Amino acid sequence: MNSRISPQISTPLGEPVGELTVRLSSTPRGARLARRLTAQQLDAWGHPHGGEANDTAQHVVAELAANAVTHGRVPGRDFELRLLLLPEGVLRVEVGDARADRKLRIVPGSEEAEGGRGLVLVAVLARTWGVTEREVGKTVWAELPLT
Repeated sequence: MNSRISPQISTPLGEPVGELTVRLSSTPRGARLARRLTAQQLDAWGHPHGGEANDTAQHVVAELAANAVTHGRVPGRDFELRLLLLPEGVLRVEVGDARADRKLRIVPGSEEAEGGRGLVLVAVLARTWGVTEREVGKTVWAELPLT
């Protein structure tokens, strides 16, 4: 049985005080690079490697990037990582891919299953999250408290 996830309504954003936007190859290597770039950027914004905020952001980016390269991949098209540091002590993570036809879903499975829990992890770690459709593809976003 497949459960569909209902997108949440995006919260109004304050003007970002920091931003990173990068396009990465829709490959496992691109997903790993997204996580590393997130760790470096959070460190530059004062949230050091090994800290809770940095670790949480890395986990969320890893899950969203893995989904983008596994389920949102279109041959020859990259995915986009965007990090927005908001003045309210919130990090907004956005991962965009080129596949709008693949809806997000949670696939319940056995405890031994290797996959299917990524979005559950995002839901637990994020303050709020959802999906925004774009002209080409979709963006999955999550907002994380940094304090």
